[in-house]
Amino acid sequence: MPVQTPNAPTLDGMVLRPMTAADLPLAHALTAELRWPHRPADWAQVFAHAEGIVAERDGQMVGTALRWRWGERHATIGLVVVSPACQGRRLGHRLMSTLLEALEGYTVLLHATAEGRGLYERLGFVRTGELRQHQGVAQPAPLVALPTGWRLRPAGQSEAASLQALDAAARGMPRDALIADLLAASDACVVLDHDNAPRGFAMLRRFGRGHAIGPVVAPDAEGAKALIAHLAGMNAGKFTRIDIDFASGLAEWLESIGLLRVETLTTMARGTPLAVPAGRPSLFAIVTQAVG
Repeated sequence: MPVQTPNAPTLDGMVLRPMTAADLPLAHALTAELRWPHRPADWAQVFAHAEGIVAERDGQMVGTALRWRWGERHATIGLVVVSPACQGRRLGHRLMSTLLEALEGYTVLLHATAEGRGLYERLGFVRTGELRQHQGVAQPAPLVALPTGWRLRPAGQSEAASLQALDAAARGMPRDALIADLLAASDACVVLDHDNAPRGFAMLRRFGRGHAIGPVVAPDAEGAKALIAHLAGMNAGKFTRIDIDFASGLAEWLESIGLLRVETLTTMARGTPLAVPAGRPSLFAIVTQAVG
């Protein structure tokens, strides 16, 4: 369902309208202007699962914002972009308010920069954690020894249902279409097995300036390290990015394999807090800052 937007321009000549696939080249140009790393292919991949809105002024695109609905009760918001020429005019507030109109009763997640956090707090979002972006040229990582009965193996394309179930358990919301898409498009996907049952997984895929590792789902930090070390080793000598939950405790270890912290964001939520029961796997690294 497209985002419902007002048709008439506001007093400053700004028009909001639903985003379509034809807008992607201009949306990419907008993020490139802000030196965000997204490629046209990165925009296309996430837009395939999104409902978006664009802001235009004098026929020029000056803002975007996207939402992703995951099931009937959960959503994420991201790629809230305002052209530097239009910043300071409450355009971000208009874009966000329009996206949120259809999300009453939803738990909505996002990742906020320091500049955007105040806006999101005024819209009812509260801090729930911290996200750390790490990147750099990956170094060959020592393989992490696994206990007896545990092993790493490549994922098969027929395993989408198992990976979707693991992701839903760890993220606390169903993202079946996204995980199936990522599995089909990833350069590598490795599964953490225990007694021949999948207990975690991680993906390596093209993104931004090189490759990204994520999502990473595992039962504990050692399992997450084993998955990440395997994929970082495969990508050794190449630019690699990973965005982790700071509470995961992986930050220092990531720096030891050449993936340095470059940015910190605030994880925020509006609505009923996500509750992942004890005993379920954890999401150690997200897909992207937009989709979570």
